[in-house]
Amino acid sequence: MSDHPLDNPIWQSLAHRHRGLALAQGEVLRYPADIAPFLGVPGPHVALAPAIDTLVPPGDTVLLLGAVPPQPPGWTLQPLGDLAQMVCEAPLPEVDGPGFIELGEPHRADVLALTALVYPHYFRPHTMKLGRYFGMYVDDRLAAIIGERMGPPGWREISAVCTHPDFLGRGYARRLMAWLSNDILAQGLTPFLHVSRQNTRALSMYENNGYRTRTGIAFWSLARQG
Repeated sequence: MSDHPLDNPIWQSLAHRHRGLALAQGEVLRYPADIAPFLGVPGPHVALAPAIDTLVPPGDTVLLLGAVPPQPPGWTLQPLGDLAQMVCEAPLPEVDGPGFIELGEPHRADVLALTALVYPHYFRPHTMKLGRYFGMYVDDRLAAIIGERMGPPGWREISAVCTHPDFLGRGYARRLMAWLSNDILAQGLTPFLHVSRQNTRALSMYENNGYRTRTGIAFWSLARQG
């Protein structure tokens, strides 16, 4: 298995930047369920059982990226296909548009309403604990957001790139993407992101705005049987 941190971004982030958030059983780590649905292992040589019996309660499902151990008895490890893992290695041209602010607790209800509408699968009540989030209000409505998620050493993931359907086509996501990508680069880190290969609109936007596909990375769900 490669030693590149982006080949195992969940575990690398939980073992480093987000160590203070991690729930651990031996080498198996996960985010609390109200923060993110992700579980990480250092590699396919580390068995998921018995750690997951404690880390994943009945009724919960966790998601994994990269090479994973074999399916443990009593669990279903389901492949969800490959994601495109994209990176940005040079500053992007600035994009004009409305101003934006860093989001915090006073904005959480607005963020949850927007993500429930257009980004429902991965955003949890306390996902904003993972990093900085920024938003653009237009006519007193949260029109677009962007945030930081995983953080393997030397890297920072851009996530939750959302635009309310009423504000599509105005370049708001491009403006936020360019600003946050450049800000991460200025910190000496390299921004990266994950996107479904079926999301051709997002893929095209990222490619047209300076991101390149580094690799495809396997995406999995893990849930108790029965």
